[in-house]
Amino acid sequence: MKVSVLDITGKDTGRKVELSDAVFGIEPNNHAVYLDVKQFLANKRQGTSKAKERAEISGSTRKIKKQKGTGTARAGSIKSPVFRGGGRIFGPRPQDHSFKLNKNLKKLARKSAFSIQAKDQNIVVVEDFNFEKPNTKQFKQVLAALGVENKKSLFVLAEQNKNVYLSSRNLKRSKTVTNSGLSTYELLHAKKVILSEGSLEGIESNLSK
Repeated sequence: MKVSVLDITGKDTGRKVELSDAVFGIEPNNHAVYLDVKQFLANKRQGTSKAKERAEISGSTRKIKKQKGTGTARAGSIKSPVFRGGGRIFGPRPQDHSFKLNKNLKKLARKSAFSIQAKDQNIVVVEDFNFEKPNTKQFKQVLAALGVENKKSLFVLAEQNKNVYLSSRNLKRSKTVTNSGLSTYELLHAKKVILSEGSLEGIESNLSK
């Protein structure tokens, strides 16, 4: 699969790159994608919710009224869940929601995500670029030139670029990552995936092993 290489002004450079069929042209495995996205979202959960149960409520333990003769149900403690201010029945407790996945399954999920985006023609390749200093306005001009200013976009760079990263950090619809920091969720969440020319070798090398 050949894709034209654009510059940051959105113009065709006249060059084309070959996208590996082993990464961008496989039959997507939907279950692998589901598991990888599920793990990504589960790992983001803090799991710090906590409610006090009756044993953790501070208060008197004396019997609040006599057992019989009141005309109402018997009650032995003010900390009972049926009373206001009492403990909660089966309340949430801190827990770890994360779980592990096989590395090969995660690779399959990422290749499936790339293949889905490639099939929908949502992958754009741009030549490597850099800014002299962090400049959000300049980065927005790049987005406008590529036609993704009002779309969710994911920029994939070959290596960490501080100026480009800081330029995009304040933009809600755009995210910048390196080829080693890709996730299936972010790949599918983006309407357009913009790959720097230099990142292709790293992507294909990481996912073809």
